[in-house]
Amino acid sequence: MKTDTLIRNEGMEILVNSLGMVEAERFIMLIQKEPFDYTKWQENLFENMSIEEISKKAAEYRKLTFKHTDKQKNADVQEGSIQQRGMRL
Repeated sequence: MKTDTLIRNEGMEILVNSLGMVEAERFIMLIQKEPFDYTKWQENLFENMSIEEISKKAAEYRKLTFKHTDKQKNADVQEGSIQQRGMRL
C-alpha cells in the first residue's frame, strides 16, 4: 500500500504533467473550495456502465499502468547498473 505522501506526490506530478503548474494549482484550489463527497461521486461514477464495460476499462488502465511501471523499473535497473560499474572503476 502506498503512503499518503507518495500518493500526494504522484498525484501532483500527474496534475502538473497534464495541466501545467498554474492550472494544477488552480485545480487544487477549486477542489478545496467546493465540498466534495467521494462516496456520492463514486456511486455515480459507473452508473450507466455494464460490468463488462467496467472490467474492460479496468484492464486497459492496468495495462497502461504496468507499461509505465515496467519502463520506470527498467530505467532504475539501468541506472543502478551504471552506478555500480562506476563504483568499480
